[in-house]
Amino acid sequence: MPRSVRIAVTGAAGQIGYALLPRLASGEVFGHDTRISLSLLEITPALPALEGVVMELQDCAFPLLDDIRVTDSPEEAFDGINWGLLVGSKPRGKGMERGDLIRENGPIFVGQGQALAKAAADVRILVVGNPANTNCLIAMKHGIKGGVPRERFHAMMRLDQNRASAQLAQKAGVKVADVTNMTIWGNHSATQYPDTENAKINGRPCSDVIGHVSWLQGEFIELIQQRGAAVIAARGLSSAASAANAALDHVRSVEGVTADGDWFSAAIPGDGSYGIDEDLIFSCPVRSDGKGEISIVQGLELSEFSRGKLLATEKELQEERTVVQEMF
Repeated sequence: MPRSVRIAVTGAAGQIGYALLPRLASGEVFGHDTRISLSLLEITPALPALEGVVMELQDCAFPLLDDIRVTDSPEEAFDGINWGLLVGSKPRGKGMERGDLIRENGPIFVGQGQALAKAAADVRILVVGNPANTNCLIAMKHGIKGGVPRERFHAMMRLDQNRASAQLAQKAGVKVADVTNMTIWGNHSATQYPDTENAKINGRPCSDVIGHVSWLQGEFIELIQQRGAAVIAARGLSSAASAANAALDHVRSVEGVTADGDWFSAAIPGDGSYGIDEDLIFSCPVRSDGKGEISIVQGLELSEFSRGKLLATEKELQEERTVVQEMF
């Protein structure tokens, strides 16, 4: 019997959903021997637009796509799902502070976390909607009440990892596949820390290949931290195709076995590794066993410079947690 996977995508009529849905339905992510069912969630006013997206998916005639469920109910959308891609969230408005955005989006993830009680026993959840780490924390706090294990909740940092790998490849004049062991620590925000001290290029320490430690500890970090803002400034809209691509990269990495000696970045519930607060969704280097379970890579050496960066992004996440404490 071929495997069947039901995937929920929230905010499915948005730009990220529009970019990722055809790739999910095509078999690209789960393999060409896996049947796909989609559960698409939208707010009620966006359902007509979502019907248009469904028409396009039907018109693609994907041979692996068995059915599409369209709804504005999280409980219906999450019923029996094996993966939940929580993309939908309110965008940051003009003059809105980050704390305001967190408070605006929090109730969405309270309800969705509660609705995950309807999911399949093997469900994995990836939160994409920003502020992703704290939205994921909210969803997790409510999801575990419904029986979903805390380790099933992830927030997306793969976009930051991909951005960092691409910039290092350009700087070194190599292919992006030559960059490995790229870690993004902490929050998906301007405090995130892209760690080049442990990254490698063609198996060699990144700093040996690049040679400019001042660039790696200065301009490079700022470039990655501000990349999302740079895309908005250039495009007039936030990242969509690259965010969708990163979400699919994350799912593939969790579903597959991590290559020997390598790892990928994901924001997951803490376990005390590297002295980080356990009650946060914090990005770390992780590996997958190919059965859906991921674990934090242990024993990486961190300089005083790196330790300071980790403390800064940890502090921001703790402050965000305080903002939403009453939602737990």
